[in-house]
Amino acid sequence: MTTVVAETWTGGDGSRTAVAAAARQVVKAYGSGETRVVALDHVDVDIARGAFTAIMGPSGSGKSTLMHCLAGLDTVTSGRIRVGDQEITGLKDKKLTRLRRDRIGFIFQAYNLLPTLNAAENITLPMDIAGRRVDKAWLGRVVDTVGLGGRLKHRPNQLSGGQQQRVAVARALAARPEIVFGDEPTGNLDSRSGAEVLEFLRRSVDELGQTMVMVTHDPVAAAYADRVLYLADGRIVDEMSAPTAETVLDRMRKFAPAGEPRGGRASRTAGAVAGSAS
Repeated sequence: MTTVVAETWTGGDGSRTAVAAAARQVVKAYGSGETRVVALDHVDVDIARGAFTAIMGPSGSGKSTLMHCLAGLDTVTSGRIRVGDQEITGLKDKKLTRLRRDRIGFIFQAYNLLPTLNAAENITLPMDIAGRRVDKAWLGRVVDTVGLGGRLKHRPNQLSGGQQQRVAVARALAARPEIVFGDEPTGNLDSRSGAEVLEFLRRSVDELGQTMVMVTHDPVAAAYADRVLYLADGRIVDEMSAPTAETVLDRMRKFAPAGEPRGGRASRTAGAVAGSAS
């Protein structure tokens, strides 16, 4: 198994570490006895601060479960989870809610925009609900980064799918979270709109110093990341730095379960990208 732990759990002088989130010997199981299903099997991983990490694997490999546990959306059966310098294992619901609100951003396939609000209002809504003051200078940088300057007064029904997802990205970034988690954020978009959103995610890392973690099936999407983690049967079985769509697809074939098509839509997507580049 590939070693993915960059540093020990403890130590240091209390300053901000190079690790934005970490898991140690994390097990997540559902059911008991003969019906017990292990979704995560003693996972150790560090998520680098200020970097873009993609998590991949076959269906049922545990990739979404890992993201949910790291983000405090789900509890672990055993093991430990840390966000920044805070261990979140065992936190009560109220403290977890505060953690997710104040320190974590989320981007999902569904845009989850309120149709009666314009783009600017949707972006600042979580901060408005929490009673937090909007940092207008930072919000301006975020809006510029995701390319929404001319669309802030538009309501969701006046925006394309790609533009709506950019609003969702800006909403996730606007509160300056320590880490943003994306669960198939381009899954409902066509290839062009998806590429635009991925470019904005990449820019948020490069220009805003954001930490990004994205679960995806798509090797083209994963190629925007700095690092790709591969899960199979609830374990991290490999990782890749400086990925390309072709190298990611080749690695995915290696871990495809017996009897499962090796590539499928991902293979066609990567092939199309390679063809358009030639």
